Amino acid sequence: GTGKTEEEEFREIYNIRVIPIPTNRPVQRIDHSDLLYASIEAKFKAVVEDVKARYQKGQPVLVGTVAVETSDYISKKLVAAGVPHEVLNAKNHYKEAQIIMNAGQRGAVTIATNMAGRGTDIKLGEGVRELGGLCVIGTERHESRRIDNQLRGRSGRQGDPGESQFYLSLEDDLMKRFGSERLKGIFERLNMSEEAIESRMLTRQVEAAQKRVEGNNYDTRKQVLQYDDVMREQREIIYAQRYDVITADRDLAPEIQAMIKRTIGRVVDGHARAKQDEKLEAILNFAKYNLLPEDSISIEDLSGLSDKAIKEELFQRALKVYDSQVSKLRDEEAVKEFQKVLILRVVDNKWTDHIDAL
Repeated sequence: GTGKTEEEEFREIYNIRVIPIPTNRPVQRIDHSDLLYASIEAKFKAVVEDVKARYQKGQPVLVGTVAVETSDYISKKLVAAGVPHEVLNAKNHYKEAQIIMNAGQRGAVTIATNMAGRGTDIKLGEGVRELGGLCVIGTERHESRRIDNQLRGRSGRQGDPGESQFYLSLEDDLMKRFGSERLKGIFERLNMSEEAIESRMLTRQVEAAQKRVEGNNYDTRKQVLQYDDVMREQREIIYAQRYDVITADRDLAPEIQAMIKRTIGRVVDGHARAKQDEKLEAILNFAKYNLLPEDSISIEDLSGLSDKAIKEELFQRALKVYDSQVSKLRDEEAVKEFQKVLILRVVDNKWTDHIDAL
C-alpha cells in the first residue's frame, strides 16, 4: 500500500521489509496531471468551478484538504456557488461514518481533511459508474507522497471507475519551498494569472520535491533516533548507579571521597593553562560554592602551591567538612542515609544539567 514510499525508512530504522500487495481488482481510476495556478485565489476558484460542474452532472466529488481551515474556506465558497455538501473533519466519528456511507451517491459533494475517512471503501450509488465514478480533488500537495496516495486511494476502490485531480498554486507551502520563483516567471511572461499549467513533467517535479522533503524529514528522524540510542545507554548507566546507591548496605564514604577527588582534579586541571592569579581565583570560587564554608579558605592558603598540592589541600579540607557533618549524626544507619542522599543529589543534579545541555 502507501507504505511503499517509506520503504527505505522501514528497512533502515526498523529492519522491516515492505512488500506491496496487488489490488484485488485492477485499478481503473484515472489520475490526471496536476493543475498549477499562479495564486491560491485562482486555484480555489478553479476547484469550486470543477466541483460545481461535476455536481451538476451528478458525479460524486470528494475534496481533500490539508487543514480544517482550508475545509471551512472551501465550504464557504461552495455555499456561495449554491453547491450543497458535507464537511468531514475527523471530529465526530459517528457522523463521519454516516457521511462516508453517502459520499459515493449521485450528486454527493464531500469535503474532508487528510485525517478523515482514510482506508474506507466509499461505495458508489446507482448510475455513478456511468458518470465516471467518484472524483477525488486534492487542493494541495502534502509534504509526503504517502498522504497524497491515501487521498487518491479513496477513489477507484475494488475495481470501480474513478478520477483524481490535484490543484496547486505557487503560493502553496510545498511550491514555495521548491522552484516556485522559476515557475512564477513563466506565468508572468505568458500573462496567465487565472489559467493553469498542466503537464506530466510538472507532476514529476512536484513528486521530486516531495521526495526531497521526505528525505530531509527522514534524516531528521534518523538523527533523533541515533541521539536517543546514545541517551538510552547513558540513562541505563545512570539508573544502574542510582539503584546501586539506593540498595547499598555498606559504607559509601569511599565513593564520596572518590567523587570529591575527581571533581577537584577536574577543576584544577581545567584552569591549568590560566594565569596564576586567575587560576587561583577560579579554583577558590569553586571551592567556596561547592566544597567548603565560604570563609574557611583564602587565596593565601593556595598561593605558591603546585597543582598537585592544591588538589591535596582542597581534598583534605573537604574531607574535614564531610567528617564534621558525619560526626553530628546519631548512628550508623543515619550516616548511610546521609551518604545516599549526598550521592543521589549530586548525580541527579549533574544528570539534569547533562539532559538540558543536550
